[in-house]
Amino acid sequence: IWIENLNTVLDDNKILTLANNDRIPMTDNCRITFEVENLNNASPATVSRAGIIYVSASDLGWEPLMESWCIKRPDLSANRDVERDTIWALTKKWLIEPDFMDWIRRNVSPVMPSNDSLMIINTLNVLDAIIRPFVANNEVLSEDAYKRCFMYAIAWGFGGLLDLDERAKFWEKLSSVLT
Repeated sequence: IWIENLNTVLDDNKILTLANNDRIPMTDNCRITFEVENLNNASPATVSRAGIIYVSASDLGWEPLMESWCIKRPDLSANRDVERDTIWALTKKWLIEPDFMDWIRRNVSPVMPSNDSLMIINTLNVLDAIIRPFVANNEVLSEDAYKRCFMYAIAWGFGGLLDLDERAKFWEKLSSVLT
């Protein structure tokens, strides 16, 4: 199994030995992080070499991800306070107060398994890509522009995982939340 080849990297010698016996040394500053759904295919040797931290999605939730993203905005450049405050207010209005995540879990079925955190990360990645040029130029958008950008990011961050029929239900709900 491929993960067994990683045991040599996880050892102190940090040398990746491939299946064909090629050896690739890793630098001292190399760090490996695994995010796995389960440990079904990992041997006890692999598990013992890795520091395991289990965080249940129900324990953490998606809100800390959103809060962290908002908190870091002012560190990117000056004048990001307006952006942070606007996006956080829209998050409360569109996602938290109507419990949009609960509606998503109960009423639509994504084409692949997903969780709340993944949908928020997708949304934030889309939003970040949209506003990155403005951040680079230290431009502050109007509140209306941030609304449009965030709505677009929500539409793709959540709706991108849905098939056409599910997207119609999703759009109907999103439209009602946005008004």
